[in-house]
Amino acid sequence: MASTSSSTTFCNLKFHSTRPNNNNVSFLPRILHMKQEEEDNNTNQINRRQLILRSSEIATIGAIFNFSGKKPEYLGVQKNSSALALCPATKNCVSTSENVNDLTHYAPPWNYNPEGRKSPVSREEAVEELIEVIELTRPDKFTPKIVERKEDYVRVEYRSSILGFVDDVEFWFPPGKGSIVEYRSASRLGNFDFDVNRKRIKALRQELEKKGWASQDTTI
Repeated sequence: MASTSSSTTFCNLKFHSTRPNNNNVSFLPRILHMKQEEEDNNTNQINRRQLILRSSEIATIGAIFNFSGKKPEYLGVQKNSSALALCPATKNCVSTSENVNDLTHYAPPWNYNPEGRKSPVSREEAVEELIEVIELTRPDKFTPKIVERKEDYVRVEYRSSILGFVDDVEFWFPPGKGSIVEYRSASRLGNFDFDVNRKRIKALRQELEKKGWASQDTTI
């Protein structure tokens, strides 16, 4: 009888399935995904904070060490040659005064009344067009500041936003040459500029072309 009772008890036992709950299984990946998103957001916030911190540190270093440089004494129209200054040997300058064969430094002059312009303008009007383009065009994220302006000459200082590097850019409307405009764009510091000066001149020229100006050569 004891054996029969044990068998009956054994048969009446209810076994619980060990199969996992589908709802719990599907919910687990969502938890992991949400956790990963939270970690990614935290990482992005840290990266942005680090970028801001580093930018501030660089700006402070620039202010301490005065990366703006000193204004060159030779800027302006040269008395001995009636032209803008030549470039130094460094690869951070372009000028219309250079020899056309100097591919590193030469840049072609502009013409504000080229053949075919529908509405020719006076030199005074051309200066105003140039000023407008200078103030509105920032292809290199340098901030332009017009520091000298005459009837036939404009000088602009372009300052970088972080380290405060300064480039000197000059524009000259030479007398006796019709509607020609000569220019020079040069960095005060360093030996090369990653073509910043040449790209700046190109961007200005492209905006001036919309007003009717033209270049003697569009290779720049």
